Amino acid sequence: MLDPLSEVIALLRPRTVLSKVISGAGRWGVRYADFGQPSFCTVLEGSCRLAVEGVTPITLEAGDFVLLPTTPGFTLSCFEPVTPTFIDPNALPSPTEDIRHGSPDGDPDVRLLGGYFNCESPDAKLLVSLLPTLVHVRGAERLGTLVRFVGDEATSQRAGRDLLLSRLVEVMLIEALRTTQTQDAPPGLLRGLADARLATAIREMHADPARSWTVGELAKTAALSRSAFFERFSRAVGLAPMEYLLAWRMAVAKDMLRHDDLALDVVAERVGYSSASTFSTAFARHVGQAPGRFAREMRQAAPV
Repeated sequence: MLDPLSEVIALLRPRTVLSKVISGAGRWGVRYADFGQPSFCTVLEGSCRLAVEGVTPITLEAGDFVLLPTTPGFTLSCFEPVTPTFIDPNALPSPTEDIRHGSPDGDPDVRLLGGYFNCESPDAKLLVSLLPTLVHVRGAERLGTLVRFVGDEATSQRAGRDLLLSRLVEVMLIEALRTTQTQDAPPGLLRGLADARLATAIREMHADPARSWTVGELAKTAALSRSAFFERFSRAVGLAPMEYLLAWRMAVAKDMLRHDDLALDVVAERVGYSSASTFSTAFARHVGQAPGRFAREMRQAAPV
């Protein structure tokens, strides 16, 4: 049986962009604007305060790992009251040196190794929306090791660097997300997979997206009544079952159109449509443009 979480990460196609050491000393605070790209960090030593928009502020300690799948606005600071310095990461060039906040002299009160990455998938926003706003893992020794590997590789020019970075980021994401795969997670894929009955239905959809699934058939795989399954799935995942299935089919179709030289009727069949014309209509309604045009634009925009 396919693993839905691994499939989502694979479809995102994450690529590391930047990884730097960030430190702070004395009275300091920085307020970052909404960035939109996924970011992560591990605390190497010390502690600080993190306040993410829409989330209760938390204390970060040595060994902690944080992942922000969409990186909304957030404040990173010492524990004393301070007016943070505003930073718009979209308006500044990527720093080439390690970043220091507060007093420039002396030992820092906190050191973090952080970075951000982009996703090649044209459906990244949809897929990332299935993940929680903030992933915070305490005592994340395995994740800390992975982040250090990412940081070391990101600053090197060794052969195979790009491929190794992409694989390291994928492993890091899976390790981080599966630790938060609980029924207390916010609505999304992780919460759905934490429910054993819903997870069975989600795995069936991912294993065979071309099948003409009905809510009744999916409910049967989950050993629930149709109404109970619909309500439970919608509450846990944040999408109705057929909405989730459509979104997944279109994500798979987009990936094939972008990377595979397949005839339209083959793509249509693989995602559950009886003909190319039926698929084209559904795709245009969902995406806003015909699949042929989408494929051309994606391939033209792809790096050579």
